Amino acid sequence: MSVSLYYSADRALPLTAAEASAVARVAADHLASFPYRDEESLYLYDLPEDGGGEPERIVAGSTKLPLDPDRALPVITHVLAAVTALRRALPGARWHVHLDDLDVPWDEHGGYAF
Repeated sequence: MSVSLYYSADRALPLTAAEASAVARVAADHLASFPYRDEESLYLYDLPEDGGGEPERIVAGSTKLPLDPDRALPVITHVLAAVTALRRALPGARWHVHLDDLDVPWDEHGGYAF
């Protein structure tokens, strides 16, 4: 049985060009430093202009976690660090981050972590 980490951000205003660049930069930096080339990493969906049926959706994605427990924790930690950077790059957005049915808590200083 697989477990996935899901993340999304909603906001009334669409992404600005500068914010879209910041999102792309966070994703590229994350992928460049990701430790496991054979595992799924931060994966952001390509959202249509209407947010994919969610009119206020500005970012969404998911990561299927490895079954190997020795790899799962480093992957979760790395992806949550990237999602934390995304949240900080998009002020005013409402974020929902969860591991299947378990919400991932947000800490203003430390970001997303368990």
